[in-house]
Amino acid sequence: SFFLPAVLDRKVTFIAKAEYFTTPGVKGRLTAAFFKGVGQLPVDRSGARGAGEAAIKAGIEVIEGGGLFGIYPEGTRSPDGRLYRGKPGGLARVALATGAPVIPVAMIDTEKIQPPGKVVPKLMRPGIRIGKPLDFSRYQGMDGDRFILRSVTDEVMYEIMKLSGQEYVDIYATAAKRQLAEAEKAAKEAVKAEIAAREESGA
Repeated sequence: SFFLPAVLDRKVTFIAKAEYFTTPGVKGRLTAAFFKGVGQLPVDRSGARGAGEAAIKAGIEVIEGGGLFGIYPEGTRSPDGRLYRGKPGGLARVALATGAPVIPVAMIDTEKIQPPGKVVPKLMRPGIRIGKPLDFSRYQGMDGDRFILRSVTDEVMYEIMKLSGQEYVDIYATAAKRQLAEAEKAAKEAVKAEIAAREESGA
């Protein structure tokens, strides 16, 4: 969300968790100033459903005010640089509620610039590819239909895949992260069991 505004003339508003804006102290004020400066909008994310509704409302307000609203349809960073399934809520609902076109954007090499878990990013420029606007006016007023929301989201993800050249994985990134964490935990437990077995056999 920090790279895209650098290549556009217009401000792009993204959502960010409210804690970034309310942390006390000097560090908290600097963090809040930074996030405001790069076009982040605070959203209270307490409670999954409440967070989703707040994000959708914020997006609609930004667009109806004439602004650009940026949203990551995967909902979280990719754990391995592949493109994961988009979540059918926010992006599609904002587009159908406002009638605004969706502009697919592919961010290239962000996982190399700041790999998951790393605090300090590498100094390199990401690639940014901007696709043609997608018109979903044919679905106007159907934002309560989950099949339409899924269809809109999948169409956007397909365009992002074409722009990025990424391998597409038809599961949610959150599920992939959970699987990776479970596999890592199982591997650690296997190593501990192996060490314990060797110590026992050597005793």
